[in-house]
Amino acid sequence: MTIPQSTLLSGRTALITGAASGIGRAIAAHYLAAGAEVVLADRSSRVDEVARELGATNGLVLDATDEAAVTEAVAAAVDVLGRIDILVTSHGILTQSPLADMSLDQWHETLSVDLTSVFLLNRAVLAGMLDQGCGRIVNVASQLGIKGGASLAHYAAAKAGVIAMTKSLALEVSSRGVLVNAIAPGPIETPLLGGLDDDWKRAKQAELPLGRFGTADEVAPTAVLLASDPGGNLFVGQVLGPNSGDVMP
Repeated sequence: MTIPQSTLLSGRTALITGAASGIGRAIAAHYLAAGAEVVLADRSSRVDEVARELGATNGLVLDATDEAAVTEAVAAAVDVLGRIDILVTSHGILTQSPLADMSLDQWHETLSVDLTSVFLLNRAVLAGMLDQGCGRIVNVASQLGIKGGASLAHYAAAKAGVIAMTKSLALEVSSRGVLVNAIAPGPIETPLLGGLDDDWKRAKQAELPLGRFGTADEVAPTAVLLASDPGGNLFVGQVLGPNSGDVMP
């Protein structure tokens, strides 16, 4: 897909997690095309290679569940960017299990990667954004955090937590210039879907009004909108849903 060039994010700096693949990589590419300076972070060592491919400022290997590592990554991003204007949390894992068969370890791992790490990243950038008197945080959740999903209770619970945390944080900091919002995509053709079986994917596609899964490049413009001025200026604690019609609030 050809990404339109623009100046919507010219002069802005961004830290994007989960940026070595999928939605995070697409958002990074669209932010760069819109004029932002971007630092990529991902638990995969490929993040350096992806940063070079996209022309990003830097790539950081990050375990976002590690509090000290998150603090160090944010400091490193500030060192190279000067400041962080935008945080996008787009990392995560997705596994499948009926709740009756789910181990406590599986539950804890999903909540740690998909929720606690988002809290750590949001908290880590806040001091700088509040000192600046401005900032944008875009947390990538899921439509399953709104409607739930069979065999995905752990993932849905984590994403519902991301949505609730996003709204709560927005109430705390919007009056001080930091706007916090979430994106809740439907099923998107990314490596994350590899954690689901073919039966689940066929059934989900059949129930979508649009009749198909989305692509990462179809989600990324929503993240550009939320970070832009004036386009994103009135979004406070919102959950935007590029989801093929799976959820219609």
